Amino acid sequence: GSGGGLGSGGELHPRTGRLVSLSACGRTARRQQPGQEFNHGLVLSREPLRDGRVFTVRIDRKVNSWSGSIEIGVTALDPSVLDFPSSATGLKGGSWVVSGCSVLRDGRSVLEEYGQDLDQLGEGDRVGVERTVAGELRLWVNGRDCGVAATGLPARVWAVVDLYGKCTQITVLPPEPGFSPPTPIPTPPLEPSAPPEDAALTEQGTSGDEAFVVSPAQARPETFPNSLESHNDFASMELSEVVGNAILSAYNGGLLNVNLSSPPAGEGLGSGGAATSPVLTSNDALLFHEKCGTLIKLSNNNKTAERRRPLDEFNNGVVMTNRPLRDNEMFEIRIDKLVDKWSGSIEIGVTTHNPNNLEYPATMTNLQSGTIMMSGCGILTNGKGTRREYCEFSLDELQEGDHIGLTRKSNSALHFFINGIDQGVATPLTPAVVYGVVDLYGMAVKVTIVHDNNHSDRLRRNNAILRALSPEGALRRASPAAQAEPERLLFHPNCGQKAAITHEGRTALRPHATDDFNHGVVLSSRALRDGEVFQVRIDKMVDKWAGSIEIGVTTHDPAYLQLPSTMTNLRSGTWMMTGNGVMHNGTTILDEYGHNLDRLKAGDTVGVVRREDGTLHFFVNGMTQGPAAWNVPPGVYAVVDLYGQAAQATIVDDVEVPPVPEPLPEGNNQVSPSSPSSGAGGSDLRFHQLHGNNAVITNGGRTALRHNCRSEFNDAIVISNRALRDGELFEIVIQKMVDRWSGSIEAGVTAIRPEDLEFPNTMTDIDYDTWMLSGTAIMQDGNTMRNNYGCDLDALGTGARIGMMRTAKGDLHYFINGQDQGAACSGLPPEVYAVVDLYGQCVQVSITNATGPMDNSLATSNTATEKSFPLHSPVAGVAHRFHSTCGKNVALEEDGTRAVRAAGYAHGLVFSTKELRAEEVFEVKVQELDERWAGSLRLGLTTLAPGETGPGAGGGPGLPPSLPELRTKTTWMVSSCEVRRDGQLQRMNYGRDLERLGVGSRVGIRRGADDTMHILVDGEDMGPAATGIAKNVWAVLDLYGPVRSVSVVSSTRLEEPEGTQPPSPSSDTGSEGEEDDEGEERGLRNQVAIMPTALEFLENHGKNILLSNGNRTATRVASYNQGIVVINQPLVPQLLVQVRIDFLNRQWTSSLVLGVLTCAPERLNFPASACALKRAAWLLRGRGIFHNGLKICEKFGPNLDTCPEGTILGLRLDSSGGLHLHVNGMDQGVAVPDVPQPCHALVDLYGQCEQVTIVSPEPGATSGKSAGTQGDMEKADMVDGIKESVCWGPLPAASPLKSCEYHALCSRFQELLLLPEDYFMPPPKRSMCYCESCRKLRGDEAHRRRGEPPREYALPFGWCRFNLRVNPRLEAGTLTKKWHMAYHGSNVAAVRRVLDRGELGAGTASILSCRPLKGEPGVGFEEPGENCAPPREGQPPPALLSPSLLYAGAETLASKVQFRDPKSQRTHQAQVAFQVCVRPGSYTPGPPSAALREPPDPHFSPAELEWVTKEKGATLLYALLVRVE
Repeated sequence: GSGGGLGSGGELHPRTGRLVSLSACGRTARRQQPGQEFNHGLVLSREPLRDGRVFTVRIDRKVNSWSGSIEIGVTALDPSVLDFPSSATGLKGGSWVVSGCSVLRDGRSVLEEYGQDLDQLGEGDRVGVERTVAGELRLWVNGRDCGVAATGLPARVWAVVDLYGKCTQITVLPPEPGFSPPTPIPTPPLEPSAPPEDAALTEQGTSGDEAFVVSPAQARPETFPNSLESHNDFASMELSEVVGNAILSAYNGGLLNVNLSSPPAGEGLGSGGAATSPVLTSNDALLFHEKCGTLIKLSNNNKTAERRRPLDEFNNGVVMTNRPLRDNEMFEIRIDKLVDKWSGSIEIGVTTHNPNNLEYPATMTNLQSGTIMMSGCGILTNGKGTRREYCEFSLDELQEGDHIGLTRKSNSALHFFINGIDQGVATPLTPAVVYGVVDLYGMAVKVTIVHDNNHSDRLRRNNAILRALSPEGALRRASPAAQAEPERLLFHPNCGQKAAITHEGRTALRPHATDDFNHGVVLSSRALRDGEVFQVRIDKMVDKWAGSIEIGVTTHDPAYLQLPSTMTNLRSGTWMMTGNGVMHNGTTILDEYGHNLDRLKAGDTVGVVRREDGTLHFFVNGMTQGPAAWNVPPGVYAVVDLYGQAAQATIVDDVEVPPVPEPLPEGNNQVSPSSPSSGAGGSDLRFHQLHGNNAVITNGGRTALRHNCRSEFNDAIVISNRALRDGELFEIVIQKMVDRWSGSIEAGVTAIRPEDLEFPNTMTDIDYDTWMLSGTAIMQDGNTMRNNYGCDLDALGTGARIGMMRTAKGDLHYFINGQDQGAACSGLPPEVYAVVDLYGQCVQVSITNATGPMDNSLATSNTATEKSFPLHSPVAGVAHRFHSTCGKNVALEEDGTRAVRAAGYAHGLVFSTKELRAEEVFEVKVQELDERWAGSLRLGLTTLAPGETGPGAGGGPGLPPSLPELRTKTTWMVSSCEVRRDGQLQRMNYGRDLERLGVGSRVGIRRGADDTMHILVDGEDMGPAATGIAKNVWAVLDLYGPVRSVSVVSSTRLEEPEGTQPPSPSSDTGSEGEEDDEGEERGLRNQVAIMPTALEFLENHGKNILLSNGNRTATRVASYNQGIVVINQPLVPQLLVQVRIDFLNRQWTSSLVLGVLTCAPERLNFPASACALKRAAWLLRGRGIFHNGLKICEKFGPNLDTCPEGTILGLRLDSSGGLHLHVNGMDQGVAVPDVPQPCHALVDLYGQCEQVTIVSPEPGATSGKSAGTQGDMEKADMVDGIKESVCWGPLPAASPLKSCEYHALCSRFQELLLLPEDYFMPPPKRSMCYCESCRKLRGDEAHRRRGEPPREYALPFGWCRFNLRVNPRLEAGTLTKKWHMAYHGSNVAAVRRVLDRGELGAGTASILSCRPLKGEPGVGFEEPGENCAPPREGQPPPALLSPSLLYAGAETLASKVQFRDPKSQRTHQAQVAFQVCVRPGSYTPGPPSAALREPPDPHFSPAELEWVTKEKGATLLYALLVRVE
């Protein structure tokens, strides 16, 4: 057909649905009362459709109040006598309607996943229907044919349009020239046996006109199209078909060796045009096999697979193809639906297993044969990883709409494709017969097989092939010689759904910017030349949304790009500046770059330029922001995304390129962290091309980064390209960090040449010729040489600079932000290379301009300068804000910190502006109540991003009237005292009833690091309300019922939360009891001074504190907690700060806690007790020392819980930064060495302690003698150089272990071994029980980390531990802290001999051999007595260790023995093992060598489950372990 008209001009029939009004001579229809009614909007064409004519309407107006949108189709019912139903789906008697992406016949679905989703169309989009001569129904969207929707239509049908839901107004369009079905290129008739171009075309009902088959005469075109613009020879064809025909012509003629996926090689046309294989039937189409996983539901003719119960189950979602894949055949799927509940996502691959004979596993990676799968970004063969980093894309990060494909080439190589981009060879040898397989795992819920006949997919693939064919890839767009490239930059007419181009292509706008915040992408009409600035002026802004304009470049041609809702969704060829960051292919590559675009106003300008050297620069108001990206290809198009607040922008002409700023002078320390220098100060130092597996070198060798930084924390070592010269500085700047891990950058030097270096996971694993700084520790060859060096690398943040230099004397110096930290070590060899380990939080660094020879060589300098620590300044005002998206009755005031419900009792939803980090508290105070209403404030956490709310029943954009109805994404909430998830009741009687809140009450919400949700009422934690909380959640409150207004009182945490993943999860708690007392006398070395200025407590304190006496006295007036106070001035070295205990309340247990904070306390949100402080806190509690909530030392000083009234307690920093505790003027020694400064003294008035007062010592106290109340007390005694602590109270209560039956049973077995008592520690440190009851009572964690560098081990759950004495000549305390912890399975016969020897594997006479040694006939057991490998001749036998007792305690390694309990006379089985300290670097990790019936501990990698050591003196016996069954 040639048009889009009707027989009589295209008018609508005057009879319509009851809410429709017609205008414009019957061509425009509008649904009345669109805010109150969503249906009764049915209209029909005045006349029946003529064959081959397209009836087309334009969507004029949409509203966001409803779900659903326009529906269109045909009906055989005569409108003149029709009784109009409420919607088109109610039409019967021969009616076909397209609704969303489904086709319905007489109200029943006959085809799913058809064409384009009509619900996604926007204002200005065109949609039409056509009845063909063959009686087929075709849908047209914006001039593009969506294919056959139905067949067998009657000869006489009328067009049907339903103004349903969001669609409120349409207009019938007149015929448009060229708007017609495609006319095929004439081709010779095919032989009867010739196959169609794609079997899927036949299956979908696509006519042969669309199967572009080129005759042999046209196999090699004389000219390949130089332009993708319409050509005279193809005037009647759709442009994509021209491209398709040209590509097929080149392919069939041998010009282009590119696979079009179907038909497979050998099944297309022969050289003579005749068919060489039988016709493919519809059964040959690639579909999903009917036999599939237990939770899979197939639909859409077995092309769509969906996992049932996706929120309850995460596996059993395996589907396979219905036949084997042919060589070079593309198997491609589209991700249709994801859920955000699980980790992990879709996995895809091939298998040799026939689906008819396969018993489907829960996950495909469980198959141990014939299977190759892509999982994440790696390749797994038969369930085991064979390629760790196969490609830069991770399947876990793909989004809905992304495509994944695979093909087995004729050379047996397997390739994977992500969104049409070939990821390269995954495996070179693939079996000849394989089936495609998809595992809908975790987040992946629904996928659909994609065939070439799908228009958008074919267009995308054609573009990819054209880019591959061009010498410059996608970047060259040659034009006909007669057509000159336009000189003036304009916007391309192909723009986002909600965007429009005006003023002759100079202005882009979102006409309805207050209704939608995205779909506003616009591109330049031509590619940018090198050095050409594309700059736009912001003309109009709206204040409804968050976010604003985004600008960048892309390699995609706007004529053929399917524009996304936002440009940052594109995963290829795109660089965008968004906010103040830069994103490449949807991933952030630079944080904190330049001016924040979200803060721009109308009249501001933004620009972008690609320079000749391939660098990309952005401009804000004409000022360059520095280089944002490197190696950007030429010929990119400019992109502007009118997002959020940005509503209109205009191109600005005559922009001159500002010159590239000169590098900063050598003495300038202010190197921008976001703008790595284009030159390294004239130095030729770069990063070497050889590096760790997870490292990437960019920017000409000047920048190094760790990719997949949120899933990988190590294996990212980089090294300098040459050895450092004497006095030459190698300096880097930290550009990017993540808050997922703990631990950070490590830096140093090595004498190993890069070519000889086998890059380990971390540089501290190397045991020769390497010197590294890790945290504050100087390490040589993996062993700690020195602690407390002048700087802490773990404390550095983005923008900090780290330098390394070898002096002429052979000393290694470090520089922090240009300041020399002094000599770290000496005796370095002449040639050393700089090494940087991008570990943990540190993701990206760049070499700075300061790199090069130093003016002063430091050859004679031995003085370290002042230490450098990052100082966190408190932010001004309240840091937390409410998001601008809120309920329709909410008004935000005071810069978003106050929310007021202006009317009614509902529609009061408000959100936090940002996601809550782990352990971050979002807290509000109730300001106003309206007693007319009942109910309560509701609050919780939601995975729904506030700016992306879906359709709802009212309120703002898609917000429901109340929180229980917020179900578009997973939401956890507390209402009154009920806990609900997605509106479903989960728990009753939780915490305090929120209906009882009054004016001034504070209520907060916290997402715990253990994925729990906590509610806080007036600062008191109500405990976990829900578990399994998602990672990315926003706080949400519902100002419902009586609560009318609230104000934010919380602030963003000043420091990042501790990582919950490797490399450094939380360390030991007090129950482990593995830290020994300090063995050195800590005397008072310097004279103690008094703080010269008046001290007082800060006004910011716990809620139960009342200050008096000029803020020098603090009193807890209620409860037993919420009593934290902080001294107003930071501690000064050698100045003593003291407080006196004024009053104790004996009805409570425990007492005050003393300590220091190293973060600014002025705006800190204090928890209920000091022990809940998880960052930057060192505390003295009882007789223990705690750091960030974890016990690091036992039995230090006096027991603070027994201090009487009148006791004076003081804190002092010595000259080296050590924190001293003073009791009544007596120095108790160093409690914490090397405390970061500045720090503030903290007192927690907890339990018994209800009042303290700041005091100063009397004159004469500076000598260290006692004053005041100390006259009636004895001085500390000195015994063997160890200071005994002052003790005022009775001994602690008896250990609870004495009441544990399991502990008693294990003790009786240990006594039967008749081992000398001198081997064991005396009570109360003799033993500890790890049975289920005891370890839960203590709250033990299952795993700990120990040693330098830290390494994880499991606690001996299920065993009882008997602590051994350590040789007093050994530095036991040092060893237990610095060495790693492991276990060694043993047997009863070997225990005594191991204890006598004092270590494992000492000499050739060791009984640790797996078989009796020669010369030892007296060994009384035949089975292997120890889990040790057989020794070589003349070598000591290696000892086998493991960090897990599940492995070391297995029966094959720790044999069982029967014994009779002397108390109960019952027979039991028992095992024994040793807990040992192992010197780092003395052992080799490896896979388990013992044959086990069950798999080993899944917490540990199988490759590191068994440790083997041969070195004498490498182990230290720590404890004997006993398990009794």
